[in-house]
Amino acid sequence: MYERILFPLLRNLDAEVAHERTLRALAGAQNARVGRWLLNRIAGEIPTQPIPLWGLTFPNRLGVAAGFDKNARVFPGLGLLGFGHVEVGTITPWPQEGNPHPRLFRLPEDRALINRMGFPNEGMVAIVRRLQRLRDKAPEMVVGVSLGKQKETALDRAIEDYVTIMRAVHEHADYLAINISSPNTPGLRQLQGKHYLSALLGQLLAENRNLAFVRRSSPRPVIIKIAPDLTNQQLDDILEIAMHAGVDGIIAGNTSIQRGNLSGNYPVEMGGLSGAPLASRNTAIVDYIHRQTNGNLPIIAAGGIFTAQDVAEKIAAGAVLVQMYTGLVYRGPGVAGRILRNFVPD
Repeated sequence: MYERILFPLLRNLDAEVAHERTLRALAGAQNARVGRWLLNRIAGEIPTQPIPLWGLTFPNRLGVAAGFDKNARVFPGLGLLGFGHVEVGTITPWPQEGNPHPRLFRLPEDRALINRMGFPNEGMVAIVRRLQRLRDKAPEMVVGVSLGKQKETALDRAIEDYVTIMRAVHEHADYLAINISSPNTPGLRQLQGKHYLSALLGQLLAENRNLAFVRRSSPRPVIIKIAPDLTNQQLDDILEIAMHAGVDGIIAGNTSIQRGNLSGNYPVEMGGLSGAPLASRNTAIVDYIHRQTNGNLPIIAAGGIFTAQDVAEKIAAGAVLVQMYTGLVYRGPGVAGRILRNFVPD
């Protein structure tokens, strides 16, 4: 029904307007008894497929990537739809508007999106308050927080932004994802290079241990999110630094600036490409990381997830978990249940 009727109607709206209306509907449903019942009905039966990782138990392998729930508004509702984890954000220290509109574009012939959002969010203070308020509505869900730098922050001061957010969200996040790979914040991808990455990870992991000591808790798993446009040499450099620093995992990957594999006739829009065109490249990166690290660095695969077969391919390549965003937009709110019922674990 969604793909045949509702999505064609939503296509008549600006993509970001449609997304905002979806979030409002989901927020309303998760806060009402009948709404929660409806979300469970849409999800259908969700198989029990717990995944132990980083001292956490993920209810299943399928999560929602950062960017869908930027301000931590609807992660309980996404849990009711069957997703085992949601990565909220990306969060910056202060509220920011992001890039000018329009900044989100559908590419339906390719089952893809292009976005140049630029980390629009309400800032860490407001989002932490919402995390505190809504966590009890999703007690079994794993909630990660994606950390980013303010647009105006110079690269040589980016560490300060990441540390500031880590201190604010540490108590309320199950894991912390360090976003150093969005193509929509000027210069951000330079943080993936040797010049910045070693110092950034060293300070963040030290601060993570310090916060755990002060709060008498366990350090949060810290993972990094990389771009799909890296060469093998760049990947090797990142992996060497990450493994030496003691990073807990890696998300492969973010959106792409490449356009060569699109089949539709679209205007050339700047921004990050996501969806089906990234599927094969993403699988190849997951496989490469898995082999280069001998399977010792847990991988979350994000890129081109639409079906149970897509999930199976990522797991076979070496991923432990998968995340989707564009597939949720195109396939609708029942997609998690359909994928999980059809995915057969090894």
